[in-house]
Amino acid sequence: MLTSSRTCTVARRLSRTSRKYHDESFGFRKPREFSLPDYSPAQLENRAANAPLLRYVDALRTDGHRAARIDPLDLLQREHVPDLDPARYGLSDNAHAYDISGILWAGESEAEAHWTLAEITAHLRGVYVGRIAYEYMHAPERTERVWFSKMLEARQGEVDKEERKRRAMRIYELLVKSETLDQFLQAKFPNLKRYGLEGGESMITALDALFAVSAQAGVQHISLGMPHRGRLNLLTTLLAFPPAALFHKIKGNSELPPPFSLSASGDVLSHLTASPTLAYEHALKVSLLPNPSHLEAVNPVALGKTRAKQYSLLKTSPADCRLGDRAMCVQMHGDASFAGQGVVMEGLGLSNLPHFTSGGSVHIVVNIGYTTPASSARSSLYCSDIGKMINAPVLHVNGDYPEDVARAVEIAFKYRQHFRKDIIVDLLVYRRWGHNELDEPAFTQPLMYQKIRSRKSVPTLYEEKLISDGILTSTAAESTRSAHKAHLESELARAPTYEPPTRGFEGQWAGIVWPASEDAVRAPITGVERTVLQDVGRASVTVPKDFEIHSRLQRHVKHRLQAIEKGAGLDWATAEAMAFGSLLLEGCDIRISGQDVGRGTFSQRHAMFVDQKTESVIVPLNAELKDAGTATGRLELANSSLSEMAVLGFEYGVSWERPNILPIWEAQFGDFFNGAQVIIDTFISSAETKWLKQSGIVLLLPHGLDGAGPEHSSSRIERMLQLTNDPLVPTDGNVNMHVVFPTTPAQYFHLLRRQIKRNYRKPLIVAGPKGLLRLPAASSSLSDLEGSTLFQPVLADPLSSTSTAARVILVSGKLYYDLVTERAAQGLADRVALVRIEELAPFPFHALLSVLRSYSGATEVVWVQEEPRNQGAYGHVAPRIGWVLRELEASLGRNIPLRYCGRAEDAVPAPGTGRVYRDQQKMVVKGAFE
Repeated sequence: MLTSSRTCTVARRLSRTSRKYHDESFGFRKPREFSLPDYSPAQLENRAANAPLLRYVDALRTDGHRAARIDPLDLLQREHVPDLDPARYGLSDNAHAYDISGILWAGESEAEAHWTLAEITAHLRGVYVGRIAYEYMHAPERTERVWFSKMLEARQGEVDKEERKRRAMRIYELLVKSETLDQFLQAKFPNLKRYGLEGGESMITALDALFAVSAQAGVQHISLGMPHRGRLNLLTTLLAFPPAALFHKIKGNSELPPPFSLSASGDVLSHLTASPTLAYEHALKVSLLPNPSHLEAVNPVALGKTRAKQYSLLKTSPADCRLGDRAMCVQMHGDASFAGQGVVMEGLGLSNLPHFTSGGSVHIVVNIGYTTPASSARSSLYCSDIGKMINAPVLHVNGDYPEDVARAVEIAFKYRQHFRKDIIVDLLVYRRWGHNELDEPAFTQPLMYQKIRSRKSVPTLYEEKLISDGILTSTAAESTRSAHKAHLESELARAPTYEPPTRGFEGQWAGIVWPASEDAVRAPITGVERTVLQDVGRASVTVPKDFEIHSRLQRHVKHRLQAIEKGAGLDWATAEAMAFGSLLLEGCDIRISGQDVGRGTFSQRHAMFVDQKTESVIVPLNAELKDAGTATGRLELANSSLSEMAVLGFEYGVSWERPNILPIWEAQFGDFFNGAQVIIDTFISSAETKWLKQSGIVLLLPHGLDGAGPEHSSSRIERMLQLTNDPLVPTDGNVNMHVVFPTTPAQYFHLLRRQIKRNYRKPLIVAGPKGLLRLPAASSSLSDLEGSTLFQPVLADPLSSTSTAARVILVSGKLYYDLVTERAAQGLADRVALVRIEELAPFPFHALLSVLRSYSGATEVVWVQEEPRNQGAYGHVAPRIGWVLRELEASLGRNIPLRYCGRAEDAVPAPGTGRVYRDQQKMVVKGAFE
């Protein structure tokens, strides 16, 4: 069995191996090191001589939190902790002086190096068994444990009185602002669900302290993900959100400016957002991200946005810039959701991974309690225990003491800055009301709410303390409260005439337009010069002389080079590589994530090669194109953890930050997207309508029935189509997301390039191939990719005669090639035309009508799909094809029926029995020609 030190050594070696590729490829620097001098011989001798004392000290460091006074309601069961009794270690003489050298970190001189047991106990209990409790001794790295011990045990110097007064008055003003807002809203809008912060006002103190210390350290950007609790308080106290805008929304008006207020839906009050630049010691941009009611879903989005911001900064940063120096992610959580939502674990799992780390997040858990008691909500002592999966330190702090809250957050930030790792602040507070202000929490927690309703508020308690300390007078306190209330009254009076500010594009988004505008370019030319395609294709499989690839990849390289030489036979992966390489040459960065994306789930991509002797990695497109120009982009192949929801959320966050990046998430099989359904439902499909947020995210979902069974066949196209707002009749084509089912490598090539070449951004859902990846019939030629070519939403039959076809079969995806084979076998090429609908949403009404008009002699139209009738695209396309046929019937003067051919309704996407699959597939293919 490995010892703990051996385990750590292995972990470090594996971590270095991973980071090597990451660092060298994308310019990220290592975090600052915290150097530890070795113990001197005298200190080592002292530690050995005073081993009982050392064990006692470590017990306080390890278990002090179990006795700490961190619960403002004093409801936590704080049992006697035997490990904290010095007698347990044979220590009983309180007057005996011990040499603390090498044991404690509080002494700075020889005179301070000898403490009595009583002094040691008093000092350490003051540190570890107070209103802040620390869990850090589980960290496997000694450097981190010692860093904390030194940080916490060093005696605090006296704070300048004026500085202490300034800080205290800042805290007091924020607490009062928060409380005044809640009381004002309760008086003016008593039936409003505001998810206020009464009882948890220290959250504002925590964030203000974090913003201040971050700005002081040079952080310029914070991406903040948080749920609804206290959101309105944060917006109006710290984030410069006008209360008039809040009241304007409460009164039923849109938070969006014209003309969006007429076309976009907006979102509920507790999802409002802001991105102000705040004036601390240095300017600090704080982006409070829009979020859905899935409480933790926004956090991986915030991580991805932070990472993308850091990448942009690092591209223009000095050589010594480190990951996280100027952009940081802050994640707010509720105690119940932090312990209960799986995306929290997935997000924590990304925190230290190459291609996903963002230099450490500061997590603040607003531990406010839930209507379900903790004993029924989690299986752990603390809600924060999930963080120990990545050995994150935890600071528990009593929210009744705002100054301690500020100190805890400042320590957390310093740890993050030193080690570039995640850290958790567990802020224990309470809610004066229930889940919302109209709820009655005493139904289920009567004893808790007896305590809550008999106690003074946090701002009142702090006010009394400041008056007692002579920092504040009663008159000044009343004046502060009156001034805030008067301000809210004036803002309420301004609400009827308030107009939301216009939304424009700036910074990296300059040049992007709204998709519904007249300036939107919907079908840009995406072809590329032949010589560029050839150069990029060759570069994608160029191997250095001293680099040994796997022997089976030699055929992959040879096949691609032959296809490029012939100008024909380009398979799916080659077309993809050409799309990537051409975009890189145009200055676009590309990021593709998912499991095994470097090689591709079906071993088709091989965009990265691994040396068979050294395991070093190269990305040929990066290696070969890096000197092509100063604006050359980079291809980042982010082989991810086995996560769907967090990884897709991360990539979506990347797309929010940078329009000039092509962010792609590839599922191993299309079916697996359902693990990320929350991100698709609440962000990808709806963000533009709710929040006016554009995204160019691409989802590659391998799709197609091939006998692989229920969970390896379907990307549930029907679900994706149902999520679109694609109209039943032709309109301006501004659909919330595009769903495509391409059948050729060239079409895929143009789709990828279209994502960047359009002057707006839309999510793209690609029902990708499995069986077509290497199918010779599905190959493309260079002529399909060059010059003035572009994506075609409808492909006419290249083989059938338009004058003799009596039947037109409409189809999407790989089934087209099965139908071609069957038609040839039956000798029906002149009688049956096969028309491919490549873009399902927005539905190509006019393109399809134009193609069908060329088959003027056809008497029927058949929709053929291999999915069951209640699945696949049929439910979406049938009424829209109906519109096209009605237009066609009007011009031809005769009825043209639409017939369905495919599997019957089913509860599963595909059968798990091979014989059943083959019989059904034969029935579908042959039925199309009956």
